[in-house]
Amino acid sequence: MADRGVDMSALPKEVKDQLAELDLELSEGDITQKGYEKKRTKLLLPFYVQTPGNKLTSPLAPPPSSSSRYREHRSRRPHRSGGTRDDRYRSDIHTEAVQAALAKHKEEKMALPMPTKRRSTYVQSPINNCTPPDSSSGSEDEAPTSLLQPPSLQSPDSWINRSVQGSSTSSSASSTLSHGEENSGPPPDVTALAPQARGSTQVDRPNNPPVVRGMSRGQSRSSMMETADGVPVNSRVSTKIQQLLNTLKRPKRPPLSEFFMDDQEEIVEVPQVDPNTPRPEGRQIIPVKGEPLGVVSNWPPALQAALARWGATQGKSPALTALDITGKPLYTLTYGKLWSRSVKLAYTLLNKLGPKNEQILKPGDRVALVYPNSDPGMFWVAFYGCLLAEVIPVPIEVPLSRKDAGSSQVGFLLGSCGVGLALTSEICLKGLPKTPTGEILQFKGWPRLKWVVTDSKYLTKPGKDWQPHIPTANTEPAYIEYKASKEGTVMGVAVAKVAMLTHCQALTQACNYCEGETLVNVLDFKKDMGLWHGVLTSVMNRIHTISVPYAVMKACPLSWVQRVHIHKARVALVKCRDLHWAMMAHRDQRDTSLASLRMLVVADGANPWSVSSCDAFLNMFQSHGLKPEAICPCATSPEAMTVAIRRPGVPGTPLPARAILSMGGLSHGVIRVNTEDKNSALTVQDVGHVMPGALMCIVKPDGPPQLCKTDEIGEIVVNSRAGGNMYYGLPGVTKNTFEVIPVNALGAPIGEIPFVRSGLLGFVGPGSLIFVVGKNEGLLMVSGRRHNADDLVATALAVEPVKTVYRGRITVFSVTVFYDERIVIVAEQRPDASEEDSFQWMSRVLQAIDSIHQVGLYCLALVPANTLPKTPLGGIHISETKQHFLDGNLHPCNILMCPHTCVTNLPKPRQKQPVGVGPASIMVGNLVAGKRIAQAAGRDLGMIEDQDLVRKVALYVGVAVCTATCVQLHKRAEKIAAALTEKGSINTGDNVVLLYPPGIDLIASFYGCLYAGCVPVTVRPPHPQNLAATLPTVRMIIDVSKAACILTTQNLMRILRSKEAAATVNIKTWPTIVDTDDLPRRRPPTIYKPPTAEMIAYLDFSVSTTGMLTGVKISHAAVSALCRSIKLQCELYSSRQIAICLDPYCGLGFVLWCLASVYSGHQSILIPPLELESCLPLWLSTLSQYRIRDTFCSYSVMELCTKGIGTQTEILKSRGLNLSCVRSCVVIAEERPRLALTMSFSKLFKDLGLSPRAVSTAFGSRVNLAICLQGTTGPDPSTVYVDMKSLRHDRVRLVERGAPQSLPLMESGKILPGVRVIIVNPETRGPLGDSHLGEIWINSPHSASGYYTIYGEESLQADHFNTKLSFGDPTTLWARTGYLGFVKRTELLDAAGDRHDALFVVGSLDETLELRGLRYHPIDIETSVSRAHRSIAESAVFTWTNLLVVVAELCGSEQDALDLVPLVTNVVLEEHHLIVGVVVIVDPGVIPINSRGEKQRMHLRDSFLADQLDPIYVAYNM
Repeated sequence: MADRGVDMSALPKEVKDQLAELDLELSEGDITQKGYEKKRTKLLLPFYVQTPGNKLTSPLAPPPSSSSRYREHRSRRPHRSGGTRDDRYRSDIHTEAVQAALAKHKEEKMALPMPTKRRSTYVQSPINNCTPPDSSSGSEDEAPTSLLQPPSLQSPDSWINRSVQGSSTSSSASSTLSHGEENSGPPPDVTALAPQARGSTQVDRPNNPPVVRGMSRGQSRSSMMETADGVPVNSRVSTKIQQLLNTLKRPKRPPLSEFFMDDQEEIVEVPQVDPNTPRPEGRQIIPVKGEPLGVVSNWPPALQAALARWGATQGKSPALTALDITGKPLYTLTYGKLWSRSVKLAYTLLNKLGPKNEQILKPGDRVALVYPNSDPGMFWVAFYGCLLAEVIPVPIEVPLSRKDAGSSQVGFLLGSCGVGLALTSEICLKGLPKTPTGEILQFKGWPRLKWVVTDSKYLTKPGKDWQPHIPTANTEPAYIEYKASKEGTVMGVAVAKVAMLTHCQALTQACNYCEGETLVNVLDFKKDMGLWHGVLTSVMNRIHTISVPYAVMKACPLSWVQRVHIHKARVALVKCRDLHWAMMAHRDQRDTSLASLRMLVVADGANPWSVSSCDAFLNMFQSHGLKPEAICPCATSPEAMTVAIRRPGVPGTPLPARAILSMGGLSHGVIRVNTEDKNSALTVQDVGHVMPGALMCIVKPDGPPQLCKTDEIGEIVVNSRAGGNMYYGLPGVTKNTFEVIPVNALGAPIGEIPFVRSGLLGFVGPGSLIFVVGKNEGLLMVSGRRHNADDLVATALAVEPVKTVYRGRITVFSVTVFYDERIVIVAEQRPDASEEDSFQWMSRVLQAIDSIHQVGLYCLALVPANTLPKTPLGGIHISETKQHFLDGNLHPCNILMCPHTCVTNLPKPRQKQPVGVGPASIMVGNLVAGKRIAQAAGRDLGMIEDQDLVRKVALYVGVAVCTATCVQLHKRAEKIAAALTEKGSINTGDNVVLLYPPGIDLIASFYGCLYAGCVPVTVRPPHPQNLAATLPTVRMIIDVSKAACILTTQNLMRILRSKEAAATVNIKTWPTIVDTDDLPRRRPPTIYKPPTAEMIAYLDFSVSTTGMLTGVKISHAAVSALCRSIKLQCELYSSRQIAICLDPYCGLGFVLWCLASVYSGHQSILIPPLELESCLPLWLSTLSQYRIRDTFCSYSVMELCTKGIGTQTEILKSRGLNLSCVRSCVVIAEERPRLALTMSFSKLFKDLGLSPRAVSTAFGSRVNLAICLQGTTGPDPSTVYVDMKSLRHDRVRLVERGAPQSLPLMESGKILPGVRVIIVNPETRGPLGDSHLGEIWINSPHSASGYYTIYGEESLQADHFNTKLSFGDPTTLWARTGYLGFVKRTELLDAAGDRHDALFVVGSLDETLELRGLRYHPIDIETSVSRAHRSIAESAVFTWTNLLVVVAELCGSEQDALDLVPLVTNVVLEEHHLIVGVVVIVDPGVIPINSRGEKQRMHLRDSFLADQLDPIYVAYNM
């Protein structure tokens, strides 16, 4: 055996027992591996054999399954969860069916890609048998020498993939594929790593060198794409995506109908009803009547009267025997003692609780009973004491901590019942959690309670003349039993005194109870069967109850069988788990006899999976005298109490038949005997007949309570005097459950009498036998079909879960996503399960459930052991688990999402109409519909005249660093021009790169270049700490612009020639570098004047959001026109001061920084955005100090202020910061206005006097740097709400604020003077009406002259800068912005008194995602994703082939990483009707962002495909 040095066969019996119990605890997850080994060593220590030369051998983990005994032990593993769901067992038939179903799948060869996980994420779940190569969690380069792989190839998966048995040979690839691929040739190795170490590319992440515009996009990426289907060869990610695509090639969903009408409201695809769906065919059911309730002369008038009678006449007769933790009797309570103590308690409750013996409790008040399961005696006394005092007991579980699962729901129960007093025992009170002052903790959601101890020594004996009042049973509530609903709400079912008595009488008659019998109770005595049989009916019949608590069962699973044997008990109350445990521990018991049992009541016999437990138990114990007819399953519910119970049989009579039903039929709610496919059969046993005196029928579970047909499954409803009569304190819910009047097919009520809904689903079989197939609360309605949670659990457990999950720790629930229920399975994973095993198990569960139940799973999550919320008896708290899942607090260690297979109700994909409709029809169409052509224009620009005013430029870094007037600028520019011609030997028209930090030098050298007749190109200097990422872009611009010379500072010149730079680029080939720090005092011989205004003034280079580097040529005429346009729009006079916090390298930022103030003569205060990182309030305090009226900033600046100082407005106010002077704050951008950011900025700084009307946006693009700018005159920017569904069809439909699927859009500023805008269909190039989304085209004197590229692609030039409409106005030349937008005429008036036309920018055309024939804008999906969980800092989306990839930055702890996967999938499906293909979770800062604060999604996509992201987790949704 595994325990070398120990002779296992010679161990004493009790040690063997304890070892078996330890194995059981380990397998059930009740003990950790460490604890297991410690206890095992301690047990075996005395029995070690000292072998010569050997030290003590340590007892290892459980013996390997090669030992036959252990194998037997494992195969009959009990399943031990308590509480509501301990009804899960193994069925051999079902296991065979599942294996058969999986075998079918093996033939189909389905390959699923395994998720990628960063090592640190693995390290959280301890793996005992193999530790990672470096436990320091440092970089991957520190791999120890013991591994022969070179460090650069050390894959984080390499140590995981050695499976637990230690066989390192299994290739990681074949094991991630579905089993059974051995003969199909070698599969692709999906876990092969790209040859470079993953940690090494940290700095390259944000800016991969951009692609140059002018190269076609395909060319630029061709170096990476090497296989036919576009899979980069050395990329593990893309291989997996390819594999995922292969799994999706066989579509699961029904074939879609052909055409989707655009104008129709987009509707969820309703699955067509399958004509072969089974339908009920029987006649309408007739209510089933139980036998009449016999009247017995000596039945008591009330239950308390029975206790009084036995207490007086049979005082010595035993009432209750309690066991200690070892299973030995602890004490026996006689009927005399029970009576006298209950009377004492009743007297104390009524008379002795208040000060000066005032009466606190009145009859009818509710009192909580808080007693542990190990102390039935105290509970009995308390319960009967309350009945005698005529107060209403509310038994609840003992709270263990402030954060108990479902604790606040118990608080809701106590609140709705108006409980103010709790009875408990002294020991229990000491164990309750306390505050530091020693008071009992206020539990979450609980009302304030007064705690009363009920131990005998604290009770007062009443005087001789005091007798409790025992009225005849009436309809007043006797007690309240708690019940948790499917949603987790805990409600109290009130049971009337007469119902309690009648129920005891009915049970007595049905079970044939006799006076003086002995009964063994293993159930919870606080509620349900344990209370009804073990506490109430037993007292009525003077039965001796032996109570076996849950804790005893854990320590000694056979204790209840031994008690039956010792006491020759006639009745035993058990659950299936107790049968299982007894079978497990049975082999050591040769001499037990169960011959005395006439009735073995199986409390959860209504669960369809109980059959196999009952059969197996009978097989094993029949030789011990157990009679087959003694097994009595029953069906119960808190509301209807006992619904049906099988009567104890007469020896020799044949046993009732079983029903073998088709699961397919059950899912449609009809009963069909299973004939064809034995894999999907469900065997159910009957639960006997209806209770005496009751009437029962079956009604439809949803909608009005219509009677079912005889072959239809429905909810069992019962009319009886013995049942609950209301949910206490909740009249609304009560009506729907306790006062149901069934109706016939025509909707007419069948009678006057109200029925109670039992929550059980079933049917009436032959001979009026009742069969139950599930519970309402376990019902999952998916696409109109019903599935039972327990059935799904049974199937999942039949997929050999032994190595991966704990049998008892698995739960199934459904979540509503996109108009349907979606099934989620959550299980606790064993700490020693490898990634491979878990993934393998999960993919097999998917296949098994798909085969057997014909339903797709939405999500399968494995969480670390012991992390799911528990019910008081150790089961899983389902509603709390579901809440954790929806809130993103589940923290799974493995997750598999399969939305592609189970979401079949997506709207039909849109098919685009063929282009080629003639202009006439379009025109007519627009006119008929009463729409206007979408166009707008700014006001006239007037004549452009040259001006030469003096002005100041000031640069601020905290304090003014330097200021310059135009004269000073002029002189400095002259020096630079002279230096250029001397040092740089420059010819007229050469391009010169200006490489400066933001400052006056940049402006001076710009004008110096113009004086020398050169063309300046401003370039952002490389970041000295991150040369590897930033220098290639600089180099690229220098190469593309063919610069003849670089003007820069001495400091930057040193960096360009440094060793660090040499590591990134070739520094020997820089053009001439001229530093402008120490210039000679010379003037150039002449100042160059361009011969025509069309000559190029400067080149503007910028990286677009799609990763394209584009340079545009700006002419002198365009510069003048643009400056004049801005001057008019913003009313920039020479007396004005404006503050600019923008990067001065491209676009409108450069124009405002270098050109506008020289043209207009106003003073500009320049604040480099980089300075804000060291001094956040710099920009705002400058505005306040200089009382600036107009300021310009970027979104990144606004975001810095919002996040950094948004919470410190009070401090800033106290320092005198005041923004009431600001009348316009314009955000300069080339994107859709970020409404949420501008609004939160306005709201946060409102307290500092910022006017809500001040903030607005501008819009520019590559072809025209400034199209819109809010300016000072004209109406405020307007906001509209558009329908997102229409937007996806390129339609604009305005809706009200708050409408579902509405998207707020803000106008992008007023159109600048001289600019004309028209909205055009990018495909047909015809003008569109204002209800369409189209490309924004512009005509303006300040448009750029064209692209500056290496290749000089004239076709692209003409297409983007000088293009014409296909009809309408074919003469005007337009420039295409590449942005989609629309124009709407508003109610506001412009300066000229006309109605104002607003331009709304929706997004870049290059970035839109074409999915399912619809057009999506990434920002909309990203907004939804960022809202999905508090830990998502930023997100970006892109497509690869036809999969949507979502990259989310995680700002929380890494254990949240896997929580994000289902939430991201849910939100995108709900709000955008798209299925996410891949979810990538990365660190903050991984998504690259350009200088304007825009996401570079294409760079991100390239990094992802080249596997350079170093993700925390990559999930591939099936």
